[in-house]
Amino acid sequence: MKTTTSPHTKIYVATETSTLKRLLIHSPDRGLGKVVPSKAQDWLFEDIVHLDTMRKSEYDYYVKLLLYFLDPGKIKGKLREIDADPSRAFYIPGTPAYFNSDRVIDIQQLLGEILKNDVVRVKLTAAICGIEKCTYATQQELNTVDPHELAKIFISGAFSDDRMLFAPLPNLIFMRDIGIVINDHILLNKPAKTARTRESILAQFVFFHHPVFAQIRDKIIEIPDNERHFLLPDDEKSSEFHKCTLEGGDVMMVAPRHLLIGCSERTSIYAAQQVMKILFEKNIIDTITMIKIPKKRDYMHIDTIFTQVKKNIWVLLGSLARVGDESRKKDVLHFFGSEQTTPDFKILQFIKGLEHKPIEIENLEDLLADISRNDLGATEPVQFIYSGNNEFPYGEREQWTDSCNLLAVKDGVVIGYDRNDKTLEAFQNAGFTIISAQKIIEMFENEDVSPDSLNNTFITLPSAELSRARGGSHCMSMPLLREQ
Repeated sequence: MKTTTSPHTKIYVATETSTLKRLLIHSPDRGLGKVVPSKAQDWLFEDIVHLDTMRKSEYDYYVKLLLYFLDPGKIKGKLREIDADPSRAFYIPGTPAYFNSDRVIDIQQLLGEILKNDVVRVKLTAAICGIEKCTYATQQELNTVDPHELAKIFISGAFSDDRMLFAPLPNLIFMRDIGIVINDHILLNKPAKTARTRESILAQFVFFHHPVFAQIRDKIIEIPDNERHFLLPDDEKSSEFHKCTLEGGDVMMVAPRHLLIGCSERTSIYAAQQVMKILFEKNIIDTITMIKIPKKRDYMHIDTIFTQVKKNIWVLLGSLARVGDESRKKDVLHFFGSEQTTPDFKILQFIKGLEHKPIEIENLEDLLADISRNDLGATEPVQFIYSGNNEFPYGEREQWTDSCNLLAVKDGVVIGYDRNDKTLEAFQNAGFTIISAQKIIEMFENEDVSPDSLNNTFITLPSAELSRARGGSHCMSMPLLREQ
């Protein structure tokens, strides 16, 4: 019998800006409130955060926006009631009042659902207890916990009574890093840091066991480790030519047959090569462009230095682009300095069948302009908007707080942080309307405007606490379906 794909289980992403239809997220959980200063950087946060503020005053606006754009029936007309509930039950998977959308999906909800299966529960509990070195008694206790509560424990590292069992997973709010949809396939990523190992196991179980992904299980791609990695000396295991690490912030599906992969602090050249080999062999795409960026915490992933806003518009960090920093180019030191100011930045494009002859692309703007014109068929002139309006020192300052890390919910409508004033000024100069999440949500609720009617709009999220985590709206999303 021929089976058809339900619109609620379809997986397909071929661009960065087509209208968003479904995505995975994870709201800040109780584990974030247990990050201590001495472990913050080990757990990949720059600082400890105030959880209540991060949730109620910041991230909840992100969820509301996504629901209004993707699944308005879950929220429209209910805003006053939602906001009046101090328990925030609307946002918490496993509660009767949870919004439970099949378009804006929290991975914690999916995890709780697969844990209702006794076989999956026993296997996953054993795996987590094994890597976290828990006692057999703890494993037995976990097997008696309600499935949705167990999902919370696996993610937060703590019981509801505040007993800490193992380290939290504060980075799970950055869903982009656990997987990426490439056309109708899902690439499971391999986080670079030990702090994210448990995330990988949880994601693997969700993707291979939840019914949402049942029809594409044969299209889930896992990246193999170096087959002899266990024989390598320890000092060689960490080499980017041997280690196999890749995170979703370094992978962008920019056009149906074109993928970008960043080689960065978090993604190794070896992993990028393995992904290229698999995708070319499976004939999923024709072109892979690898962008090698400096291995600095400042940059981390390529989506911290550029993202796409519209078919013909990109936001990027000027100091790693062709223009450099115009204010510094005017001083005497620039003329006596090295011509190659960013030796660790390199762009190579590989075409299927011609992998042995990559094309070197001189700068980021040339690559992005070519994608807009030739891959996406943009007819309007290609525009670049620079972090901090490309003014010193604002370009670097605002890139640090994710001025370049934007999520397009549709072509020309993006969500980003409110704190990057100079970048917002640059967007305004480029013809964008800047509006706060709170204001636009009120307008949606009052039917003063509809999500469908918006164009050239930058929606700002409050971000005092979210920005401490070093990730923006692009990082906080894993798109599952965009319009073809």
